Amino acid sequence: LGQIETGKSSPTLTILARIAAALEVSCGSLIIEDEEPTTVLLTRAASKTLSSSDGRFETRALFPYEGDRTVEFYELRLAPHHAERADAHRNGTVENLVVADGTVEVVVGKQPYILGEGDALVFEADVPHVYRNMTGGPALVYLVSTYREVIHI
Repeated sequence: LGQIETGKSSPTLTILARIAAALEVSCGSLIIEDEEPTTVLLTRAASKTLSSSDGRFETRALFPYEGDRTVEFYELRLAPHHAERADAHRNGTVENLVVADGTVEVVVGKQPYILGEGDALVFEADVPHVYRNMTGGPALVYLVSTYREVIHI
């Protein structure tokens, strides 16, 4: 944590998720800036993208990091045949995802679900889960995380 605070190291998505879980906050709240304006343009060029250490998984927040919130919206990109494991989130976290491109297997706890383009899945994310790209091309998934309580920053 000291190296991250001093800018000597950048956290991977997995490390960021573990820190957020330990603090019982969202990943987005760890990258907070100033007060949120009413209307916000989030250009791809200016967005913050987090990636796994091997670069085969990327996530981009599609919401401003500022302010308290109960909902977060993400774009997920998975490299061909890549599986990304996620630790259990805090109790009351629900994930709602839709596959925009590719075929993705989502394993919730031990239960697998295969989703094609346009398919959606809603699940309680307080158990470990896995996103696995089943195809030879990149997969694109949109994810909405909701929290039972407002996340205070």
